[in-house]
Amino acid sequence: MKIEEIKVFPVHQFVYVKIETDEGIYGIGEASLSGRSLAVSEALGHIKPLLIGQDPTQIEHIWQDIFRGTFWRGGPVLQSALAGIDIALWDLAGKSLGVPTYRLLGGATRQKVLVYRHVGGKTPVNLIENAQKLLEEGWRVLRISPIDTLTGGFNPKLAVSRGIEHFAALREAIGDEVEIIFEVHTRLTPIRAVELCKGIEHLRPFFVEDPIRSENPASFAMLRAQTTVPIGTGEQLHHKWAYRELIEQELIDYLRVDICHTGGITEGKKLAVMAEVHYQELACHYTSSPVSTAAMLHLNMSIPNCAVQEYAPPSSWMNDVIQHN
Repeated sequence: MKIEEIKVFPVHQFVYVKIETDEGIYGIGEASLSGRSLAVSEALGHIKPLLIGQDPTQIEHIWQDIFRGTFWRGGPVLQSALAGIDIALWDLAGKSLGVPTYRLLGGATRQKVLVYRHVGGKTPVNLIENAQKLLEEGWRVLRISPIDTLTGGFNPKLAVSRGIEHFAALREAIGDEVEIIFEVHTRLTPIRAVELCKGIEHLRPFFVEDPIRSENPASFAMLRAQTTVPIGTGEQLHHKWAYRELIEQELIDYLRVDICHTGGITEGKKLAVMAEVHYQELACHYTSSPVSTAAMLHLNMSIPNCAVQEYAPPSSWMNDVIQHN
């Protein structure tokens, strides 16, 4: 079996990849990178000639060939393009053998994957009302980001106090049995992040997501030393080398891996192995597309250290793009 054609489909902020073979079997992948879909599509155009005629079952070889075959490597655009290829190859491999992809990754480690929903609200009352609706639907892990709803210029001191107020109100309203994640979107300095974490420490957050920017592991070391709140980060990181210090120095508790940005299922599986050594877990990021959702679920099914998976209902127009059968 040989790769015969690679087709790229940019749709809004999403990028889909279809790999076709000479035997009529095909695989679907996703290479979405919000705000950079045209760049990723062009990168896939450069990669395509390298893959025509190759054996699609040699997934690791193809991954290494794309990653190491160029002097410039590892950035978000190239890693997203690689992810689209990799996810499509795993899909193709499962179809060719007649088995689900998680079976090829070592088999199931669980029967279900825990997922969470984001909930918003401009005031604590709005937040509680919206959260109650999700609880009635059966959700038991919620994420909030009250810092994101600030209007006007960003005021870090106000953001922290507002965040603590919203988190405390929600915790009091819904009790201790529901897990709450606090999303910061890297908006705080390390000092302000310490202030936030100390302010909600007694309220037992599941974890604080992206409290600071991800470029400097030393800043996470300072934060780690000042709080017992679990920390999660990683959706801006693109390969195992970028995660290495955070994992090996045990500076975070949850890896926010997005397989659409980190080179696909192949790299996601390796990151799970690295994290397992340090008793860390994956809480994978989500790009709001059914293709990446399916791929991440197969990864999560196959690893022992899946903590939770982000989820949001896809936009209604997605039904015109992804056909269900």
